[in-house]
Amino acid sequence: MSRLILASQSSSRKAMLEAAGVPFDAEAPGVDEEAAKAAFRADGLDGRGIADALAELKAVKISRRHPDALVLGCDSTVQAADGALLDKAESREESREQLLALAGTTHRLASAAVVAFAGQPIWRHVDVAKLTMRPFSEAFLDSYLDAEWPAIGGCVGGYRIEGLGAQLFARIEGSQFTIMGLPLLPLLDWLRIRGVIAA
Repeated sequence: MSRLILASQSSSRKAMLEAAGVPFDAEAPGVDEEAAKAAFRADGLDGRGIADALAELKAVKISRRHPDALVLGCDSTVQAADGALLDKAESREESREQLLALAGTTHRLASAAVVAFAGQPIWRHVDVAKLTMRPFSEAFLDSYLDAEWPAIGGCVGGYRIEGLGAQLFARIEGSQFTIMGLPLLPLLDWLRIRGVIAA
């Protein structure tokens, strides 16, 4: 059985793997995500492509340190209705502005997973969800931020769908796992084929 390393310290990704019974270790990849994102944007990649490229970058970096392990890199991007890519909010005020801009619109969230072995990507999957935020009052938004900030500071888009963030939405098309940051079901299928988990 191959050892699996998650190239992330994301609490939601760890929780999903743990709940699904996947044995793994976790290690932070130490990637300058903002610089990498800027380079990928300059290359003309869209949100889906950037998520995939960042996931690969993280997986390959850790895989070079642990060439005998399977290394899982992940990334998610949020693309607003106007095509703008959102970054993680640096402050509560920035999160508030992002959520006001998303209110009443449909955005796309792409989550990518790439597995590397011996420093090379050997499997990848990108899944996209469409999320329609309901119009909401500024009073609701402020009470939401009172409850959720700063925990949502690490969440692109400013919500945790598994919690109070569900109240922001009118409609969601796609997997909840994808929205939480990992296309889990395709990954589990592949891990069964590789013998990491029981088939």
